[in-house]
Amino acid sequence: MADITVKNLAKVVGTTAEKLVLQLKDAGVKVKDESSSLSEADKMKLLAHLRESHGKAKVEISGPKKVTLKRRSVTELKQGRGRGKPTGTVSIEVRKKKTAGRSAEEIATGLSAEEIEAAKKAADEHEKLVAEKEQVREKEQSRLQKNKQDEFDKKVQAVADDDAKAQVKLELEQAEKEASTKPAEKPVAAAPSDAKSKDPARKADKKKGGGKSKPTFQGREKLHVASSRGGRRKKKPHRASSVRIEAGDEHGFNAPTEKITYEVEIAETIMVSELAQKMNIKAGEVIKVLMGLGTMATINQALDQDTAVIIVEEMGHTPVLKSADDIQEKMISEVVESGAEEMPRGPVVTIMGHVDHGKTSLLDYIRKSRVAAGESGGITQHIGAYRVKQGDSMVTFIDTPGHAAFTAMRARGAQMTDLVILVVAADDGVMQQTKEAVEHSRAAGVPMIVAVNKMDKEGVQPDKVKNELAAIEVTPEDWGGDTQFVHVSALTGDGVNELLEAIALQAELLELKAPVDAAAVGAVVESRLDKGRGAIATILVQKGTLRVGDYIVAGESHGRIKAMFDEHGKTVKEAGPSVPVEVLGLSSTTEAGVEVYGAKSERKVREIAEFRQNKTKLARQAKQQAAKLEQAFSQMEEGDVSVMNVVVKADVHGSLEALKDSLTQLSTDEVKVSIVASGVGGINESDVNLASASDAIIIGFNVRADASARRVIENRGVSVRYYSIIYDVIDDVRDALSGLLAPDIKEKIVGIADVRDVFHSPKLGAIAGCMVTEGFVKRDLPIRVLRESVVIFEGQLESLRRFKDDVQDVKSGMECGIGVKNYNDVKEGDQIEVFDRIEVKRKL
Repeated sequence: MADITVKNLAKVVGTTAEKLVLQLKDAGVKVKDESSSLSEADKMKLLAHLRESHGKAKVEISGPKKVTLKRRSVTELKQGRGRGKPTGTVSIEVRKKKTAGRSAEEIATGLSAEEIEAAKKAADEHEKLVAEKEQVREKEQSRLQKNKQDEFDKKVQAVADDDAKAQVKLELEQAEKEASTKPAEKPVAAAPSDAKSKDPARKADKKKGGGKSKPTFQGREKLHVASSRGGRRKKKPHRASSVRIEAGDEHGFNAPTEKITYEVEIAETIMVSELAQKMNIKAGEVIKVLMGLGTMATINQALDQDTAVIIVEEMGHTPVLKSADDIQEKMISEVVESGAEEMPRGPVVTIMGHVDHGKTSLLDYIRKSRVAAGESGGITQHIGAYRVKQGDSMVTFIDTPGHAAFTAMRARGAQMTDLVILVVAADDGVMQQTKEAVEHSRAAGVPMIVAVNKMDKEGVQPDKVKNELAAIEVTPEDWGGDTQFVHVSALTGDGVNELLEAIALQAELLELKAPVDAAAVGAVVESRLDKGRGAIATILVQKGTLRVGDYIVAGESHGRIKAMFDEHGKTVKEAGPSVPVEVLGLSSTTEAGVEVYGAKSERKVREIAEFRQNKTKLARQAKQQAAKLEQAFSQMEEGDVSVMNVVVKADVHGSLEALKDSLTQLSTDEVKVSIVASGVGGINESDVNLASASDAIIIGFNVRADASARRVIENRGVSVRYYSIIYDVIDDVRDALSGLLAPDIKEKIVGIADVRDVFHSPKLGAIAGCMVTEGFVKRDLPIRVLRESVVIFEGQLESLRRFKDDVQDVKSGMECGIGVKNYNDVKEGDQIEVFDRIEVKRKL
């Protein structure tokens, strides 16, 4: 074969010409550059050099006689030689013809020599892996066959009779004796197939129950072979497979056999989702039980305690009834501190009485200020708390409204006080709110002092006041009772000092004490919303000390005290028992009268507030759910009821509560006041949008609309009314409701005509010739036909004529012809009564 250049050889072997030139020079072949020619001997020399450089033994390579180009590749394979024998390494040398620079295999596959070699290695490994898997499969099949044989043998052994069992036992003993006399080496030479089937032979031998010993597949010699070859490892019984065979397609998880019973705590109201969570089940299961009981419910619906108990018992659990008050008391007990030393404190005095009897004027004289002048209309519409120095102590006065609308505020004032001063005007005597104040005082268990006011007026009779109070069991001391009576004049100040002395004497008898170095406990006197400062609450501290920075909870709101102010608006750092203060920092306005608890931890006050919020939410949901069906039935029974929608905004929470109660009480069976929304603070844009959507009027009590709200009011035409006196609100709403009432229809007889004769007209039928005896007869008014003073027809006049002329009316003493529409049975002697229907407006 012709010589090949270095460049062509580099292409054949897959390397660069420069590298091949270097390798040839290292091998001792004289070449100049890549265009140099190489003989067959040069290539053999290069191959020998490369083998030595790769650590191979030097092999004498003789060149072939013929000049041919060949490509050699040497592969080493590991070869297994059976069990227990070491593995060997075999070198395989592959020689391929060179055809146009590439082998036939490379041309056929399109791959390089290295890729072909890697593919062969991967194929060898794959074949090896397949062989291993085949061995594993064969072992698994033999194991399963053995387990099936074992199961079959057990069944055979279970049904065999006693004689067969005895025979099997005898043959087994005989087989053991024979096996003991034979040498141990003889069965070793048995065929491998016999050794593999030793266990089936043993089982089959037991199954036959007796047979001749023969070296077959079921021969006893095989049994002996298995027992005597102690050096060979025995196969352990595979328990997992037997379990799988018995279980079939069942999964491996076993459900608890015994049902778990929970003790479920149930409060007064509980949501479906919460109840399901406590029983560790899905909410759908609870809803199914409810449907079975005939109640349709959703996952977020609130259930009452009785229904929840039935569901828990139905599902096999134990209900534990818990009152929301008990849970709340437990939470509060963690906040309230006990064991602090009690110190004397000043009395808290509430002034109560009928409207315009001079309560605020009396307090005004005591405080030397003009409180009454600042109240709209001269009546108190808030609870005011003030302090006055009397002797060595400070007396806290709480002024309550006397108007009927503020009943709840007076009740709260009586509950947070130590002493009640009942103000009665000497000229008016005992009125409705006076009696109500006495009832509030008795309900709270608070002692009372009666101040007979307006003694400066002429002709007053204080003894009349004593008689009227004695009638409701308020007996004066000079009449043998236990109630102090003091005659005062708020205008001149007469008797005010005596009243203060009576207060001091009563407080001394009560021996008022309270702990000082403890967390504060008090009550909300009033709550309002300030645009610049947020929610503001007037708090009367009853126990402990309230400090700036303390965390407090009041009703459903909580927060940290940012600032405190006294009744004069001055900043204070702390407030002790019997001290009223204004507090900034609550999350929202709260109801007046709720208790206030101070704490050092924010977490505790937040827990109490959130618990109360959740309780209120559940109660509201339960109430709404129960009211839906009742409302539907009531609407069906009542028919069309006129509804007046109202949005109420007030300056303080107490006035808002009084307004809502008063407006709701105006509702009747025919007209109803629906309070769409209410709140404390100014009228904002959202209030106007709500009123526009619900076709409601907005009532602003001592509040005004802001700039954005006024623009929306003008654009949408929403009716907004501002008030500062509660009388005016109630009167205006009452008048508006009266306009919604259907008017009363009254009938008024305007004339009577006697029928003197009857004429028949071909066009009009019977025409009654009448004489008007009373009033007048008018064409458009309805009539009745009376025969012997009994109404026999009611209808309309069809025609009214005097002589031959149509007229509109005929007065008394004149004759006329009357045609009755759709009635021709008029007879002589009948009477025609003409009447008119008049609408009369109704009032509430």
